[in-house]
Amino acid sequence: QLRLVEPGGGLVQPGGSLRLSCAASGFTLDYYTIGWFRQAPGKEREGVSCISSSSSSTNYADSVKGRFTISRDDAKNTVYLQMNSLKPEDTAIYYCAAALSFSLAPYEYDYWGQGTQVTVSS
Repeated sequence: QLRLVEPGGGLVQPGGSLRLSCAASGFTLDYYTIGWFRQAPGKEREGVSCISSSSSSTNYADSVKGRFTISRDDAKNTVYLQMNSLKPEDTAIYYCAAALSFSLAPYEYDYWGQGTQVTVSS
């Protein structure tokens, strides 16, 4: 069965770091663009970052540039989102998703994980 799982969420203080993982089962991520999205209470889901299947291209939302880094390890069938210098406004449910095109538009993504809660608070 196709499945995406996002371990790594949790509670962190402002200025701290977390690393999220997106692990696939039932299919390989090699041929997909993988994106990270987030949705905070009362807000629309927004694209955070994505990485192409070849790792040749990455994209980041302006709000996370310089703080977040996306990477992939195809041997482990896993994509990571390293989040540094976290701010309270980064608090959201974070989702990973797989698409056949390079985009941060949610409608381009075919497979979605269940999401993981990230809370940034003192």
